[in-house]
Amino acid sequence: MDVALNGSFYSTGQRCTASSRVIVTEGIHDAFVARLAERTRALKVGDALQASTDIGPVVDSRQLEQNLSYVAAGLEQGAKRVCGGERIDNQAGAYFFTPALFTEVTPDMRIYREEIFGPVLSVLKVGDYEAALAAAEDTAFGLSAGIVTTSLRHAEHFKRNSSAGMVMVNLPTAGVDYHVPFGGNGASSLGSREQGTHARQFFTRVKTTYQLA
Repeated sequence: MDVALNGSFYSTGQRCTASSRVIVTEGIHDAFVARLAERTRALKVGDALQASTDIGPVVDSRQLEQNLSYVAAGLEQGAKRVCGGERIDNQAGAYFFTPALFTEVTPDMRIYREEIFGPVLSVLKVGDYEAALAAAEDTAFGLSAGIVTTSLRHAEHFKRNSSAGMVMVNLPTAGVDYHVPFGGNGASSLGSREQGTHARQFFTRVKTTYQLA
């Protein structure tokens, strides 16, 4: 549960590695959603400088409007909003937005397929691990992916078969170490990797020169 909350909502979801979708097998789906909704509602949205705050404001008015537009799109396409997805009016004029949780999501919905860059999370129900892996791979993006499991077999299989550039096991998707390569695949990549020893290649421009002696 903490993995989903952290990866999806912390830093107001404004991380390129944030989780926009969680794929859950049907055996635990209902209990998982109920607990996730409870934890999401309990998150305190407010001044990011206050120690009691869990979720600060989104970065600006454009991002707030984008978040609200995705909430509207989710509702229009038939997803169920379990909680959140609303602006909080305040005297300071800050762009506060309650983390949104959607269920009854289908793979063709915009909130599932597109990168929102905000605290809007979609939950997709699937039958088993194989269906979950297929759903995770059904995307143009490939920066960060993760699995939460007690099965060593599934963990090892996912690490080997996920096409994301970074794969997490029982950890939030949003969180990296600076001494290891950072980068993705598909529409999430320019090809090279930054950070760690790969940073030399990432920040190097190669030039070939020829000279007749």
